[in-house]
Amino acid sequence: MRSNGLLLERLTLIWKKYFPDVPVENRVLIGFGRKAQRRLGSIRRINIRKERNSFDTLILINGYFKNLMIPEYVLDATIAHELAHYAQGFSSPLPRLSRFPHRGGSVDNELENRNLSCLVEKELSWLNKHWDKFLTNEEAR
Repeated sequence: MRSNGLLLERLTLIWKKYFPDVPVENRVLIGFGRKAQRRLGSIRRINIRKERNSFDTLILINGYFKNLMIPEYVLDATIAHELAHYAQGFSSPLPRLSRFPHRGGSVDNELENRNLSCLVEKELSWLNKHWDKFLTNEEAR
């Protein structure tokens, strides 16, 4: 089983390699969330600190991804997707670049501009071929 510590390692690596121009403007936390059939990850603002006008960012990754049967590149592509939201000002202190996070393919364009298209294609291919079977096997346990 994967740990939250591994998620932090992958987040740090992906940020340094693919998002080096994106400043870390607040504390960014990452962890596994609940198991979900369709939502791979999410990003949101959280108020842990009591300081005025300050917030942390929380990235949650699908709880199913703890399972080592899910390839690491699926995990990485999901983290990169959430970082694209952060870079575009969603759930981050950075200026918001658009009104809606997915309209007009903004996340896909962000990932393409950061040379992550191959990773995303690999993720989608695995999900299309294996996700439903994985879920069926997981639910049978």
